Amino acid sequence: MNTKQNSFLIKVIMVSTLGGLLFGYDTGVVNGALPFMAESLDLNSFTQGLVASALLLGAAVGAVTGGRLADYLGRRKNIVYLALLFFFATLGCTLAPNITVMVISRFALGVAVGGASVAVPGYLAEMSPANRRGKLVTINELMIVSGQLIAFIVNAILGNMADVIPEVWRYMLVIAAIPAVLLFFGMLKMPESPRWLVSKNRTDEALEVLRRVRSEEEAQIELNEIKESFAKENEKEKTTFKNMLQLKWVRRILFLGIGISLVQQGTGVNSIMYYGTQILRDAGFATQAALVANIANGVISVLATFLGIWLLGKVGRRPMLIVGQIGTTSALLLIAIFGNVLVDSSALPYVVLTLTVTFLAFQQGAISPVTWLMLSEIFPTRFRGIGMGTAVFCMWIFNFLISLGFPVLLDKTGLSITFLVFVALGILLITFAARYLPETKGLTLEQLEQRFRKHGEQKA
Repeated sequence: MNTKQNSFLIKVIMVSTLGGLLFGYDTGVVNGALPFMAESLDLNSFTQGLVASALLLGAAVGAVTGGRLADYLGRRKNIVYLALLFFFATLGCTLAPNITVMVISRFALGVAVGGASVAVPGYLAEMSPANRRGKLVTINELMIVSGQLIAFIVNAILGNMADVIPEVWRYMLVIAAIPAVLLFFGMLKMPESPRWLVSKNRTDEALEVLRRVRSEEEAQIELNEIKESFAKENEKEKTTFKNMLQLKWVRRILFLGIGISLVQQGTGVNSIMYYGTQILRDAGFATQAALVANIANGVISVLATFLGIWLLGKVGRRPMLIVGQIGTTSALLLIAIFGNVLVDSSALPYVVLTLTVTFLAFQQGAISPVTWLMLSEIFPTRFRGIGMGTAVFCMWIFNFLISLGFPVLLDKTGLSITFLVFVALGILLITFAARYLPETKGLTLEQLEQRFRKHGEQKA
């Protein structure tokens, strides 16, 4: 790859991953906005959970419909429309006069988040060379945690100005409109995925796109692989969820995809990302101090993601995910233990902060990068939109249930019991990863498809 091709690929990555930045900011900003919103809109523990989780329910819808729209409209155009939805839903949240409008707007924002969680990794996977796909796709994860860090910093700055800024949470929310505008205009100039172009019999256009990010020889070889992959599928049969389930080898991939999604959410990571301020308050910090301390969670998430991107080039996906799961489960167990042993101790808030930072180091350095990368890799081209959409739909539904119940569980049972629930779940998910997870490192998308297909035929 020459300098011009590399520069263009970097441009594609930086523009498209603004969707990941929006994903991160919109999921992270509620962490600090919620305490102020609760006073302004008179929220109790259940309605606070409803405001936070409405986005996640919308994200589940966005994920499952976004995959189909990406197949129909194209990866690029789908992201353009998602940028518009991000913008208008952000305005709806910012101007919401009551809980009803807020929940509806958060749901709409979630549709955009869920759509982006499918569209952006899928687009990057199809644009990236096989030998760089791991690092390039996980840049989206880096943008997600960067968006969360920006949200935490904004929350801390504006939260400590709450005495002079009325309804400060509205200012926290509206900032997300800026990257939404940049994403919209940036994606208008980006190319379409070559695999989607081949699926629409636009082979010449696909070759031109490949030439912009590959050498001439690599472009021709990859185009032939893509065409061969499509030729092996029944072109006359419509791609539906039903006919996807009729293929045993694809059912196995769907099982793996859903399992990987549950591994990502079963750690309870988003209970910390959404309610980190509340957790630190319950541990003993004052609200303003908790907002500032919560920045540490954002910083470690970004640093750990850098480490995760580096590790993906050195070690396999499978060992990273298993080690990450063991690390997060251990950190949660220690939070549960110290939450009980150090109750009413002045050391407790600092111990909890240290352990949440440790938890996020394993989560963002291993589990999250591998999750999004493998979901973008494992599904065959023909089923990538609907398959990845289904897996991410399950991820968001699980996330919704956890986020809706977490503040109530924390309020009713306390810190220790709440985190013991996640420890038990973590043990189950470690077992799943160790037993079923395949290795995908170093293979092109077409080679992966052939491997899954061959394995399925051998099992038949």
